[in-house]
Amino acid sequence: MITPFDYFEHRRACKQKQLERSNRIANLPSEYHKPVFSEDREILDKPIEQLVQNVHKQVIRPIDILRSYGKVAIKAHAKTNCLTEVMINPGAEKWIEDINLKGPLAGIPISLKDSIIVGGFDTSVAYSRYTGKPYPQDGTMVRILKDAGAIPYIKTNCPITLLSFESTNDVWGRTTNPHNTKYSPGGSTGGESALLAYGGGRIGIGSDVAGSVRVPAHFAGIYSLRCSTGRWPKAGMDTSNPGQEGIPSVFSPMARTLPDLVYFTKSMIEMKPWEYDHSVHPIPWRADMYGNTKDQKTFRIGVMETDGVVVPSPACARALSTVTTTLSSHGHTIIPLTPPSPSTALLLASSLLISDGCRTFLSFFRTGEWNDPGAAQLSFYASLPAPLRYIHYLWTQYVRRDSLWAELLRGIREKTVQEQWQLVAKREAYKAQWHRWWQEEAKVDVILCPPNATPAVPHGGMKDAVGSCGYTFMFNLLDYTAGVLPITYVDSELDALPADFDVSKLNGVARGAYKHYHAEKMHGLPVGVQVVGQRLQEEKVLAVMERVVEVLEKEGKGYKLLDIAD
Repeated sequence: MITPFDYFEHRRACKQKQLERSNRIANLPSEYHKPVFSEDREILDKPIEQLVQNVHKQVIRPIDILRSYGKVAIKAHAKTNCLTEVMINPGAEKWIEDINLKGPLAGIPISLKDSIIVGGFDTSVAYSRYTGKPYPQDGTMVRILKDAGAIPYIKTNCPITLLSFESTNDVWGRTTNPHNTKYSPGGSTGGESALLAYGGGRIGIGSDVAGSVRVPAHFAGIYSLRCSTGRWPKAGMDTSNPGQEGIPSVFSPMARTLPDLVYFTKSMIEMKPWEYDHSVHPIPWRADMYGNTKDQKTFRIGVMETDGVVVPSPACARALSTVTTTLSSHGHTIIPLTPPSPSTALLLASSLLISDGCRTFLSFFRTGEWNDPGAAQLSFYASLPAPLRYIHYLWTQYVRRDSLWAELLRGIREKTVQEQWQLVAKREAYKAQWHRWWQEEAKVDVILCPPNATPAVPHGGMKDAVGSCGYTFMFNLLDYTAGVLPITYVDSELDALPADFDVSKLNGVARGAYKHYHAEKMHGLPVGVQVVGQRLQEEKVLAVMERVVEVLEKEGKGYKLLDIAD
């Protein structure tokens, strides 16, 4: 429909999708609306590897697993608004009749980010123009999952544009954090993190271009792994920025528990996804790398305490310190690191990601469609006439004397093809610099660092904190494997800012991040730590994550998940 009349089509589409979702939930079989019984808890308390074994032995029926998780997923949605497409009936209850009962994921319900294509359902990616257009058949990712015996049962919310650590849009509404509904569960895979943290699922799949499976894990208190490009399937999805390869998006696993994350990652790789998807490297699960890392008595652990752009908040610094001091007490070598200019990574990655001047993700909007406040900031700045942008750059650089913020803003514009090629060349040179540094100077097994400078942002907070993504974005640029695990919760007393902390003296990125840091209001929000390996080291990173959990639990410092409500 012609602008501006498509506004009315937009409003109708949003109303229709929300009504459709409500009706699908209301019309589910009665089992999904009952309380969580003791027999459900027996299922909910089991790791997926044990559930799969029970399905293989015909000790448990897949329909019982589906209904136990389905009823909790409905409860999670009632609290957090995390679901988009409810695919239980029609969908999962029918698919379950034909699943591979001998597969590595036999009978396991799996939730999917809304951008993953499932036959018979929309893949709106939070844009109203893509509603009412169900795909005729499953995408590649879903075909692999079904061949493995898994049961896709729900899709979860994401932000419009997919460029935010919040998960809000007109089509589906706002998803909230199950720990505190005034805060975001993260983005762009925030629906997944809210669902898994609440207990409405054990495993799910999201995508990550700047931290979109890792920041949600940090914000909501779950586990995730950002795989390197080519290790995890990518075909069978939609996106807000098709063709953007300056910083490739990767699809990756998320889980409620670490054992489930490890088993799920291993199972998917053992399905030989390269036989389904040309973009996947033919690298099998390397039991030797995983086993050797598990057997290694002590590690050389590099620690990046700050990215030099935004000093981590007291809560995030405490989480990192808890891990490093505990590892040190168990004989591991802790090495403070100063890696090659993290600020350069932020500037390069930001320029590459929106090198089209935000044109592509804006092209899918209808008139009057709400935009994420952070993405709106980017697109507004990119649309300013060049002379105005240059004057603002000069003012920020020479009057405010904030060179980092000035350079970051300078990169928010449309680039020419020549400029794009130059950025790619700089990216490759930066990656080579990091590789040499790691091999010749750092010589560590992995790096530990915060996943973000602060815990979860309040709703609308990305308007100010849009630039605060360096702790994750850097490793997208480098294409390193990185996992996030929850460590602790914000404590209103331990994590308060010092009395003399002066936000006004910070650079523009840090000011935006700290504008919303308030330990008392954030009390009880999860705080995680990031474990980073080099490229294509998924097995190694997972094994080190397991060691971190092991030593913390030995010291009585293990993370406690949210209890599943009745």
